[in-house]
Amino acid sequence: MARALSRPGPPPEPSGAAVRAEAAQVLHAVRVDGRSLTDALATSKAPIDARDRALLSELTYGALRLLPRLEALTNRLLQRPLKPKDRILGSLLIVGLYQLIALRIPDHAAVSATVAATRLLQRPRAVGLVNASLRRFQRERTELLAAVDQQAAAHWLMPSWLLQRLRAAWPEQWQALVAASNGRAPMFLRVNLQRINTDDYATQLSAAGIAAERLPHQPQALRLLQPVAAEALPGFSDGLVSVQDAGAQWAAPLLAPQPGERLLDACAAPGGKTAHLLEQAPGQLALTAIDHSAERLEAVQANLHRLGLQARVQVGDATQPHTSWADAPYQAILLDAPCSATGVMRRHPDIKRLRCDADIAALAQVQAKMLEALWDLLAPGGRLLYLTCSLLPDENQAQIASFLKRHSDASEQPLPTTLGVACSHGRQLLPSDQGPDGFYFALLGKQ
Repeated sequence: MARALSRPGPPPEPSGAAVRAEAAQVLHAVRVDGRSLTDALATSKAPIDARDRALLSELTYGALRLLPRLEALTNRLLQRPLKPKDRILGSLLIVGLYQLIALRIPDHAAVSATVAATRLLQRPRAVGLVNASLRRFQRERTELLAAVDQQAAAHWLMPSWLLQRLRAAWPEQWQALVAASNGRAPMFLRVNLQRINTDDYATQLSAAGIAAERLPHQPQALRLLQPVAAEALPGFSDGLVSVQDAGAQWAAPLLAPQPGERLLDACAAPGGKTAHLLEQAPGQLALTAIDHSAERLEAVQANLHRLGLQARVQVGDATQPHTSWADAPYQAILLDAPCSATGVMRRHPDIKRLRCDADIAALAQVQAKMLEALWDLLAPGGRLLYLTCSLLPDENQAQIASFLKRHSDASEQPLPTTLGVACSHGRQLLPSDQGPDGFYFALLGKQ
């Protein structure tokens, strides 16, 4: 009896197809659904190994850094707009283009794996479209890049509305700060001086094969020449060191907590500044840390536990003080206000997509409400440090100017001249190639 011939199954997908498909899904969540990149990656359940997980991060972060240019290219490569149900294919093309433009993956491997990902995304009929689009880019690369580069957003890798605001706010520095904002963020450490001095910790890093250098004017800060996983840092789990941008490390010494003071850290999550304040006067501060998100406060608790520090940590809305934490005057308040986050775009490139021009006025209203509410909690003679990770005057010096006009009992206190650029009120750190992120600081005293 003759044996029936079995039908051959579908050919195996090229190596890396799964991670390209997942990268397209994550980008789709940001571009179309409006989710943050951090959230989209955290909820990704793709069955990929550690190496592909690193590639997933590179594909998504990198594509979002170049997003205005990649979207302009995608629009040129597609003969007609994609149907709403097929918009995932636009994100897949962006993944493919990013590999061809920015990564050292051989072109044939990048195209093959990206085209194969089309099937994994349940779009088999679009295989030809994705393949033809990427092949066309390979053939016409120079002409296509030159064409889209005529658009300001594609050239500067910034949405037009934000580019206009940055040029108006920083007419002499805007090109340098835009270039820095499109780059990769350096990795900075904050040494816990209660456990070890900075030079000794730098020696431990060197012994572990991790190169680092000191920063002027910041005795706790080190910059790594190459980023590493936090868990690979000597003594990280024992609280010897924390990962924190050098700009953010200015907050605690500017507020300068004194032993015996009651401090409030409003909008405290994820807790880096909370811990730094406590490290300034260990065991001698009555510090309350609030945040509107119970989930984000878990990170605050974890940070404090790792560093062996204690604070009162609870859910709270800084626009609406509650007696559970607004129970007595504070001698010092840190307000790290919610903002456009335009100073940290190199760490969070999804900001370019998620923010819009109308957000700035809305954020400024929230900031003003927080300042008003918290000012009533500040004791006479106390000080409030207002800071944002924004580059936009509406959220920074204009916010402080308006506050000072409303409050005759408020006065602006001087800040170190080594800190960034002087503004009409406060000082602004601008992002730079190997320097800190963009932060704004203003110190207010209550008469």
